[in-house]
Amino acid sequence: MSTAKLPTVPLGTGGPLVGVQGLGCMGMSEFYGPTDTTEALATLDAALAAGVTMFDTADIYGSGHNEELIGPFVRANRDQVFLATKFAIERRAEDPAYRGVRNDPPYIRQAVDASLRRLGVDVIDLYYMHRRDPEVPFAESVGAMAELVKAGKVRHLGLSEVTGAELREAHAVHPIAAVQSEWSLFSRDVEISLVGAAAELGVAVVPYSPLGRGFLTGAFASADQLAADDFRRTQPRFTGDAAAANAALVAPIQRIAKERELTAAQVALAWVHQRAEVHGLTVVPIPGTRRRGRLAENTAAATIRLAEAELAELDGIVGQVTGGRYTDMNFTALTREQL
Repeated sequence: MSTAKLPTVPLGTGGPLVGVQGLGCMGMSEFYGPTDTTEALATLDAALAAGVTMFDTADIYGSGHNEELIGPFVRANRDQVFLATKFAIERRAEDPAYRGVRNDPPYIRQAVDASLRRLGVDVIDLYYMHRRDPEVPFAESVGAMAELVKAGKVRHLGLSEVTGAELREAHAVHPIAAVQSEWSLFSRDVEISLVGAAAELGVAVVPYSPLGRGFLTGAFASADQLAADDFRRTQPRFTGDAAAANAALVAPIQRIAKERELTAAQVALAWVHQRAEVHGLTVVPIPGTRRRGRLAENTAAATIRLAEAELAELDGIVGQVTGGRYTDMNFTALTREQL
């Protein structure tokens, strides 16, 4: 397996250089079952050594725990780390099941200060709106985010789960550096309108869950195999008959992996990386992992090239996927694409 450092790419037109693959840190705090914290922290160091520079967190992950967890690592390597975090999904201590979305300017100002405090830094490199509340005028929300740039608290702005039209609207208020959305062989909603708009505007796309939350790797074939507190147990495509149908779709990924002496994860990630060429834009996937072995496997995929015949075979998977990405799709871009 290659030990060469990741190549770098500009985060959109004229943007800062980042490693062509980032690291999603969410699972180090919650959602994917128990975590070995010592190994997770060692994975951060290994990622930086491998050329990963974009480290992705959010205030919702562990209700702030994730920002606090990676804060010491960020501070120790501040000149090398490109720090991305997010606001907008509100949780309440008195009601653990509650999830709300807030885009109002007072909340944005409160959220950024809380994130800066937890991270222990003076400035956030990339600050995302995690989810969009259509009830709040976009100009107000993005305008409040732009004020954070002027105040020196944030360097670049990002959005997550938006449509192409929404990206254009936001970009007219203040330049958007990157849009983060789910993008994998199992989830290609972004190709409806977002990637075209991103390419036109020179905005980078940061695919989250590029491994289909681990399903594309063959790590599990049904949510029943996961820990009791793993949130994937609630996702329709990983349960019941949908899980069985979707597991069969992984076969071509596994076959190509075997023929090429790769892993299924590397084939799935290589496909995402090559979407940059298909759509003419910067693509920086952020697969999440808590283990150094998986990190090495994932970063090696950044320079793997799939043949045209292999890409064509994989291209047919998405139309056959059964089940939604979330139980509640109301705050995804796909819902607003269909309005």
